[in-house]
Amino acid sequence: MWTVMYIAPTAKIADMIKTKLTEEGFLVQTRPVNLSKQQFEILVPSGELEEVQEVLNNILHP
Repeated sequence: MWTVMYIAPTAKIADMIKTKLTEEGFLVQTRPVNLSKQQFEILVPSGELEEVQEVLNNILHP
């Protein structure tokens, strides 16, 4: 089951997060929330949510 763990404000940020999480070995999907707002959901398997949150925190706040 996929869980939304973050909503990125732009496609560029969503792609950067997806790339970095994939490099860390996580399965990641992105999908647009609302095409008019250009926000993107970052989805991960629910079983990896806690691990991914730690890595995402390091990505967003180095």
